[in-house]
Amino acid sequence: MAKASASVLKLEGVLMAVAPWIVSDELWELIEPLLPVKERRFRYPGRKRLPDRQALQGILFVLHTGISWTHLPAELGFGSGVTCWRRLDEWQRAGVWERLLALPLARLRAAGEIEWSRAVADASHVQAKRGAPRRGRARLIGREQARSITSWSTRPGFRSPGRSRAATATTSPS
Repeated sequence: MAKASASVLKLEGVLMAVAPWIVSDELWELIEPLLPVKERRFRYPGRKRLPDRQALQGILFVLHTGISWTHLPAELGFGSGVTCWRRLDEWQRAGVWERLLALPLARLRAAGEIEWSRAVADASHVQAKRGAPRRGRARLIGREQARSITSWSTRPGFRSPGRSRAATATTSPS
């Protein structure tokens, strides 16, 4: 028997995500305090801002499905793709994603649940410094250089000369 909620389906005791871009209430309680508050202008307030939760779900939908921002279906109720992209950029500039990543890490660290012996760092998390020493040139392992794969297979005498000396002598100013 299946029991469903907004984003999770329990099928024979196994929780399965129906729509992984739907933000649960529990997750939203963690994320909402991290988001910057944008106050509407009193004079000329413009169009009412899309709620942050809907924008986040739109962002997650695009990232999960891999579709273009401009192809986000309006029928889903996440606003336009451009709006979601702008919100993603705004939150990135405000440092929301770094703070969001720090929350579960702090909880896991406090509980002693992080096993650092299996930690992996890559360029998406650790910056490569510009002043780092450069690597040396790779040594050739063969005795002679390999043939170029971009050169012609014909002998040099049969190649087109391009601009010949005669052509350059007649066109140059005297």
